Amino acid sequence: MESRKLHPPAKLSLCFWLVVCAITFFSFPRADAQGDRKSYRTTAMIEFEGMITAGLEQYLYRKIEQAREQESDLLVLRIDSMGGELEASLNMARYLRNLDWAHTVAYIPRQAISGAAITALGCDEIVMHADAVMGDAGPIVMDFLDFGFRHAPEKVQSDLSRRLRDLAETGGRAPALAEAMCNNKLVVFRVRHLPTDEVDFKSEEELQASPEPDHWQKLNPVLESREGKFLEVSGLRAVELGLADAVVKDAMELKKRFPTTGGIIKFRWQFVDSTVALLNNPWLTGLLLIVGLLALIIEFWMPGIGVGGLVAALCFAIFFWSRFLGGTAGWLEVILFATGVVFLMVEMFVFPGFGLAGLGGTLLVFLSLILACQSFVIPQTDTQLNTLLQTLMVVVGSGAAVIAGSVAAGSYLGEIPVISRFVLQPPSTGDSIPEETPVSPLTDETSNPLNIKPLNPGDIGVSASPLRPAGVVRVGENYYDVVSEGTFIEEGKRVKVLRVSGNLVVVREIQDA
Repeated sequence: MESRKLHPPAKLSLCFWLVVCAITFFSFPRADAQGDRKSYRTTAMIEFEGMITAGLEQYLYRKIEQAREQESDLLVLRIDSMGGELEASLNMARYLRNLDWAHTVAYIPRQAISGAAITALGCDEIVMHADAVMGDAGPIVMDFLDFGFRHAPEKVQSDLSRRLRDLAETGGRAPALAEAMCNNKLVVFRVRHLPTDEVDFKSEEELQASPEPDHWQKLNPVLESREGKFLEVSGLRAVELGLADAVVKDAMELKKRFPTTGGIIKFRWQFVDSTVALLNNPWLTGLLLIVGLLALIIEFWMPGIGVGGLVAALCFAIFFWSRFLGGTAGWLEVILFATGVVFLMVEMFVFPGFGLAGLGGTLLVFLSLILACQSFVIPQTDTQLNTLLQTLMVVVGSGAAVIAGSVAAGSYLGEIPVISRFVLQPPSTGDSIPEETPVSPLTDETSNPLNIKPLNPGDIGVSASPLRPAGVVRVGENYYDVVSEGTFIEEGKRVKVLRVSGNLVVVREIQDA
């Protein structure tokens, strides 16, 4: 058969169209096997591990703020957690969902159970290892009667179901699957929308509540959502159900999925973070409170020495510092505590005798300690109620231990080496003290059978022992138990009686002109 030759105009036309096709092919970006992925400027990878608490919540906020200062536009949370506090988990999920200056990714190499799964739902994307697990967010509460855990009441589950549905819907995931994580009575079906052939996952209740329930065809139930089970899925299964966006083998494959031009900044647990988490432990918190309160009482007993005051200041500084970084305390708690201490000092040194100042100071101190251990004032949920009960156990238990320690210290303080030097000793003057002294400044003859002259304001005497602030003074030939006005008075100083109220005598040192 005779071949056909192309004429020059036809050749020119063919070459022209070949050039146009080549330019078009190389001008437009080509999608790789993973699709067209955006390139990010800087990636911040934050390690998110361990039990979820208010401390871990604040740790996440601190690291995210540091990432923002580094101008990161991609946040990757490397989650490996069995869950923890529900309120903290929901707070973090909402925080991540509302983050608008960076793309957020939950990377789950091993597990994201319970509260960790809730936190992951707040991210824009979820990427998992094939064998990683996610789900089982059924809420539980502490049962103090049986000393164990039980499933939360129905109202808690209903509220959590709504919140998880909202998180899933805003993240483009099936709300029914998210709800099945916390509702073990919900069965989810794989369904098809007949007019559009769209496949989705819905519960029977959702199908019946849809505007056109006849347009949906139930294909098969999701096995992991059967009744009596909280939904928990592997990485591969999560991708099939649309809960996760991709499966990666390791961190290298994760980097390929999210290319970065400016490198990766890793944020890990540091010494400060570990210290804060340790200090927020209830047992260590109780120990800090016991030591701090005992040291404060010792300082009130023996003012001027300074050791008790320094120890108390150190303990409470550590306590409030750890609670500040733990996210449960603010300046209000510090102000309440300082005001309570001032009231106690007024009661001890200005107006002795346990009255309104002492009672108010004690209440303010304990109120500040309770508020500093929790992020709320009045509990609104069972979780918050459990937190309040735990806080009360720590604070009240510490107070009881302090009372017992104070009684023991009052009984045996004089026998303890070194400390015994600061305890009041009998007067060291050459005068002998009659057996009936020191005496109380009683004024009626019935209660003062020895007819010792009562003290009156303006009387002058000499301190027969150091006044810290309690001690003994000699007025004339008699010795009396007194309290200084608040300052430390050494032995042998001239003092003046300021006021007498029953058995209470308040004196002040007479300064030499």
